[in-house]
Amino acid sequence: MFKSHSETVPATMKPAYSAIVTLTDAFCKDYLNEEYAALSRQLAAALARKRPSPLGRGKPEIWACAIVYALGSVNFLFDKSQQPHMRADELCAAFGVSQSSGANKAKLVRDMFRMWPLDPEWMLPSRVDENPLVWMLEVNGLIVDVRTMPRELQEIAYRKGLIPYIQADRQAE
Repeated sequence: MFKSHSETVPATMKPAYSAIVTLTDAFCKDYLNEEYAALSRQLAAALARKRPSPLGRGKPEIWACAIVYALGSVNFLFDKSQQPHMRADELCAAFGVSQSSGANKAKLVRDMFRMWPLDPEWMLPSRVDENPLVWMLEVNGLIVDVRTMPRELQEIAYRKGLIPYIQADRQAE
């Protein structure tokens, strides 16, 4: 469940990847944060590793917009109550892309990686504590919040990669 995403890219896709990542890095620096930039690089690399890679066709601006848009959908970027926050039309305009193109390509990316709101695999690391889906596990047929379970069970879940960390340890720091 909690695996780190590689940023390795096949040699044939490096030019497309570099063009896209240059755009997403600059955008995230200006409008969002380093967490979005890192996830954008990882998602761009995952797209570059697809066989065949969709990044070989289309404009880098559209792909860069779609990547940030898809991650924004997972992390509620378009919700005014969240920080950072940005409207979808503003995001697309910053990349010089029409909103329909950005939204359509973002849907393609979300479908390709089966991304959904609060998806633990593509969420911002700073939001893990807030995401109830991260901490819900099935134990003996019942869905439980693993944070309420005995520490021994939490340690087992952590070793199996079912939870990102043991919350009591993080709070002690």
